[in-house]
Amino acid sequence: MNWVSNGRVSCGHRLAVLLTLCCLLGGCSGKPTSDSKAASDSAPVVNAAPVATAPAPPANGEPSSPAPTINGDRAMQYVKDVVGFGARPVGSANHKKLEDYITSHLKGDAVEIDSFDADTPAGKMPVRNIIAKYPGTKDGIIVVAGHYDTNYPLRDTKYVGANDGGSSTAILLELANQLRGKKRDGYSVWLVFTDGEEAVKDWTDKDSLYGTKHLAERWQKDGTNKKIKAFLLADMIGDADLNIDRDQNSTPWLEDMVYQAASKLGYQSHFFARTIAIDDDHKPFVALGVPCADLIDFDYGYGNVFHHTPQDTVDKLSAKSLQVSGDVILETVWMLDAR
Repeated sequence: MNWVSNGRVSCGHRLAVLLTLCCLLGGCSGKPTSDSKAASDSAPVVNAAPVATAPAPPANGEPSSPAPTINGDRAMQYVKDVVGFGARPVGSANHKKLEDYITSHLKGDAVEIDSFDADTPAGKMPVRNIIAKYPGTKDGIIVVAGHYDTNYPLRDTKYVGANDGGSSTAILLELANQLRGKKRDGYSVWLVFTDGEEAVKDWTDKDSLYGTKHLAERWQKDGTNKKIKAFLLADMIGDADLNIDRDQNSTPWLEDMVYQAASKLGYQSHFFARTIAIDDDHKPFVALGVPCADLIDFDYGYGNVFHHTPQDTVDKLSAKSLQVSGDVILETVWMLDAR
């Protein structure tokens, strides 16, 4: 994922924001660069581009039954299992081990593998989106997604991506535990373990989001996108100091619903203290008019110091944060059912 400026939240970048505002008021012009997902010297984009949004939904009803709650300790164990494989960039042996780990936990579920070769700066790379489908009684689909690969340029370091890749993988595995076993009294839910989210070389529009670009295009062609009522993305949601950002590139009414779900559960203090624009796996779907909400705590460590570094380790995460994130996702799904 990437803040639109590709920048960290640091003192230097706060200064850059002020300088940018001064330039705008003074009439000078320029545009930010896009050189890396993890860091850049460019200033944030002050005026975000308009977001494609669906019409506002009708007034919400109350869910017919309470949403389940996840097991935060079990989700944390999943994170530990995932980081135990080490760095997991696409095409690596560790990546294949994690694929097998995920599919073994989904054994008995309806699972589809969306496999293709992506054109990258490093040549052809194998990308595999893993989709677990849980049927519902209502006509429509709610997608909950999160990536399982890790940053490719850091493949030779001790980087294990506990939060960035590990937390999203773990939360989807735990959501599967809550969804399997019986037909839902609501929309079908598809859990999508997205692949190739990270850049192979440097984060750009072309070198990133390989899995969801392919999937969004495919689902646009076969009509699946028209059936998607909401696309909920989880990314970097395990930070012990959890502060989920409000994303300007997401669909406003769906972000509002996420906040309503958080407030209903008493978790509103962990949500939306800051509003920024994020480039993430939801963007290809937003561009095609699918309602999307990105749940992401981009300020991972003070000034985002842990993001894409070997310091992104399990000790920086908490079972409570995973619990909060997972429960809010499930509550949002149940609220969408009641629309």
